Amino acid sequence: MTLFSAAATLLLILDPFGNIVMFNAILSKVPAERRRKVLLREVLIAFGILMTFLLVGAQLLTFLGLEQSSLSLAGGILLFLIAIGMVFPNRAVQLGVPGDDEPFIVPLATPMIAGPSGIAFLLLLASKEPDRIWEWMIALVAASAISAGILIMGERVARILGTRGMRAAERLMGMLLILIAVQMITDGISLYWLALQETQAAIN
Repeated sequence: MTLFSAAATLLLILDPFGNIVMFNAILSKVPAERRRKVLLREVLIAFGILMTFLLVGAQLLTFLGLEQSSLSLAGGILLFLIAIGMVFPNRAVQLGVPGDDEPFIVPLATPMIAGPSGIAFLLLLASKEPDRIWEWMIALVAASAISAGILIMGERVARILGTRGMRAAERLMGMLLILIAVQMITDGISLYWLALQETQAAIN
């Protein structure tokens, strides 16, 4: 995977267009002069969470005794489920919005930005090619910066695109995520099959 494709995939996983509506709804309870500061704070917290998992991902997987095939399969399935929800949103599902308190970490920083799918993808990158960790860090910085820019301009973007435009953008991102998820699943199956063959060869 190239630096550009990693950054693009991370941006799709962060799903800034899909988060705009919920961010606007939650931050509407925050005084107008505080909204941008709160949003930037939550984006930075999410970035810190994702960067931490990227840096300690390989060691964490080694400690837990997890194989790349398992992580690829789990991450692919998780991405697939999230992408299906983006393409075919369930209108019956209502996300909880906090009361009058200013949101802190939950739900904006995590799980809306730094969700399990992003963490799984970064763990996979860190374990698969740890020698390219600086590239993955740059990809995370770029994706987070673009996502933050979109979220900061959320109200303006929502007005420009309109309801249909927002839905179309999220569904397009969901379709691209489905392709990436299927590739991750097939890679995981391939890795598992190769490991199984090596184990059988060693026994024989």
